[in-house]
Amino acid sequence: MRSDAIKKGASRAPHRSLLKATGLTDEEIDRPLIGIVTSQNDIIPGHINLDKITEAVKKGILLKGGTPIIFPAIGVCDGIAMGHEGMRYSLPTRELIADSIECMAKAHQFDALVFIPNCDKIVPGMLMAALRLNIPSIFVSGGPMLAGKFKGKEVSLSTMFEAVGTYESGNISKGDLLNLENNACPTCGSCSGMFTANSMNCLSEALGLALPGNGTIPAVYSERIRLAKMAGMQIMNILKEDIKPRDIVTKSALINALKVDMALGCSTNSILHLLAIANEAKIELNYEIIDKVSEITPNLCKLAPASDTHIEELYWAGGIQAVIKELSKKDLIALDCITVTGKSHRENIKDAEVLNYDVIRPIDKPYSEIGGIKVLKGNLAKEGAVVKKSAVLEEMLVHTGSARVFDSEEDAIKAILSRKIVKGDVVVIRYEGPKGGPGMREMLSPTSAIAGMGLDKYVALITDGRFSGATRGASIGHVAPEAAEGGVIALVEEGDKISIDIINGKLELLVPEEVLEERRKRLKAFEPKIKEGYLYRYSKLVSSSSKGAILK
Repeated sequence: MRSDAIKKGASRAPHRSLLKATGLTDEEIDRPLIGIVTSQNDIIPGHINLDKITEAVKKGILLKGGTPIIFPAIGVCDGIAMGHEGMRYSLPTRELIADSIECMAKAHQFDALVFIPNCDKIVPGMLMAALRLNIPSIFVSGGPMLAGKFKGKEVSLSTMFEAVGTYESGNISKGDLLNLENNACPTCGSCSGMFTANSMNCLSEALGLALPGNGTIPAVYSERIRLAKMAGMQIMNILKEDIKPRDIVTKSALINALKVDMALGCSTNSILHLLAIANEAKIELNYEIIDKVSEITPNLCKLAPASDTHIEELYWAGGIQAVIKELSKKDLIALDCITVTGKSHRENIKDAEVLNYDVIRPIDKPYSEIGGIKVLKGNLAKEGAVVKKSAVLEEMLVHTGSARVFDSEEDAIKAILSRKIVKGDVVVIRYEGPKGGPGMREMLSPTSAIAGMGLDKYVALITDGRFSGATRGASIGHVAPEAAEGGVIALVEEGDKISIDIINGKLELLVPEEVLEERRKRLKAFEPKIKEGYLYRYSKLVSSSSKGAILK
């Protein structure tokens, strides 16, 4: 066992002495030491219940003869961090989470790890750590939030953000805004739409690193506790069989995850994170591969914010295993990939079935023949940009409009709420990329304001930043190269025409090349917005979003 390095032999008597100081007995020390990484905290709704998940995992480990040892991971709530300087820290915490878990696991020589994440950057940060460490690992999340109710309709966090624009435009009262505020997020759990947290928890199943049900069993259901106990027991089986994350996350497994991503219409952030996860797995993944997968994978689900359907309905419809089975009907899934069940996807989905074809469309009657996420390229995004195609209204799939240029999210929000953005405009928010932001902030506030004011049928938004999974509309993010690195987005001027063709994957600034060259000569060198602390160091090391915004 790896843990023998800290507990076997006379030379390790001091180490054992310290372990005993924590209350461990000789018998417990002699057993496999299983690290439980939990991001439980009292500020993120998706994490306030992780103490219960952790206790259940501990019981599962104890039942199978292991010694559970808990240690923490940090977490940022994207919703609470949205629209102010806090959002600069969200994506950079992904690297901190991966790095800190690496430090803890290597320093204490755990034999295996159980990862308990739930939201935003925490899930991919933990996935990156698992693949980097490559010791037996299993994931069990805290589960999704139930949808709220408002005036007879299901609502979620995205509804809440859009309500701000609706209120500012005078279309709902202050009382309605407060009523919605009190009902949009009714339980613990990761916010109830196919936002980033639920996207990544669902993709953990598709990758094979989480047990069936991980992505969709609601946080408040007792079934979630049972799943956690099963994960605790199963880590002992995985340890015995010596199944490691890189045995599971092969190239075929990554392609499986991408196909499930396309079928579900996941958050565009999932692309950013899958690129980073592939990097840790030592597997080549790029926009060209992603786009090829999108071209052959039908979009089977429209979940909030693309519709009023939420994760709990996906759960009742059969969950991710049913989506995988539906995709397998056209041989779109590599079914022989091994998973943390110790079995293949083929064995896992044997009894799975779609229970509601209104939620999971039949493979031969999809919402679209191509996937829910689309990569765009052109002179405005030579390395690429990403859009959640499944959440774009049909009338905005092809659009040409006049650029309205802003060098920060705050300036754009002021213009939108002051009604300075009109039908046909293309809002450009730049210097918000991984390096320029720094931290590649999410633009949920401006996109929600646009939707809330009824402009999502007429206005597009383009940024070198990124979008929350709660964003809908013609919201094109991850533009690379970013403005801070001299990308063409830095050369856009007020009134320039921009052509968007999401159907054919094109994003073009309709300005002659010679004019752009003249503008480039006048372009001022980028001046970092933050010159101290972690974000300064991060901005110096971070790569392009087209590479997953990993640290060089």
